Amino acid sequence: MIVIPLALLFLFGAPQQATTPADPTSQQNLEQAKSKYEAYRQAAIHINDLAGKIHSEADARAFIDAVAEQLAKHRYQYWTAIGIRHRVARAEYAAVTDASGLIPEQRIVDVWNEYIRDIDAPAEALTTVAEVHNLRDGVNFTGQTMWERQLNQSLWTMPNVAAIDADGRIASGCRALEGLKIIYNMHELFQNLLSARERVQKGVLASDLAAQRQGQAAAPQAKIVGRLRAVADQNPVRLAAMRYQREHGEGAYRDLLKRLFDELFPKD
Repeated sequence: MIVIPLALLFLFGAPQQATTPADPTSQQNLEQAKSKYEAYRQAAIHINDLAGKIHSEADARAFIDAVAEQLAKHRYQYWTAIGIRHRVARAEYAAVTDASGLIPEQRIVDVWNEYIRDIDAPAEALTTVAEVHNLRDGVNFTGQTMWERQLNQSLWTMPNVAAIDADGRIASGCRALEGLKIIYNMHELFQNLLSARERVQKGVLASDLAAQRQGQAAAPQAKIVGRLRAVADQNPVRLAAMRYQREHGEGAYRDLLKRLFDELFPKD
């Protein structure tokens, strides 16, 4: 899938490692984890700032270069190659300078559905423009909320990567990195696409539910009982992708990604 290299980097989160003052080794590990997370957080803050201040192709390239460098150690990083990432940067610049330069949601849908058919994933993984738009709204709303509350400031939650219209709502087209992020989300967090599908059927957006949730926050809450259990991976897209690689080989999978990348970011 086009954005598998984002799978690890976009999931940076605050370390939650248990420790005790009496264990100096654990304390040292905790301090190292905190230091590492803080470095990730500061990098995300810097990159988010770059994303919000694109006034030239050079600015867009600096933004995309900063993201690509964070992904340098991950697999399937086709788009991060020095000789190719300029296409992503140019698409990013086109998107922020003129609404006509946004990547149409229909193109995201077409590329995704082609991928789903090529890897022979179940039909339930196919999507529509309405579902992609709803998912983008949900991802942006959740990420922005987490960022503003400093719950998780990471590449995954950066608010400045999303295309927003004059009314402050998610636009009808994507910025370049946002498009990659949404495809990643559908691939690795397939349940999010199913949730967006349910909202589409109900005719609501995640952002529209915010005020309702805030109004309910003061009401008495029912007791929630949770159970922790191990379950097998039920993500049909990820399972299909692994099966495709086993049956066709790593090279064929890379060729598939390259072809889809070229369709998402056409050459001039």
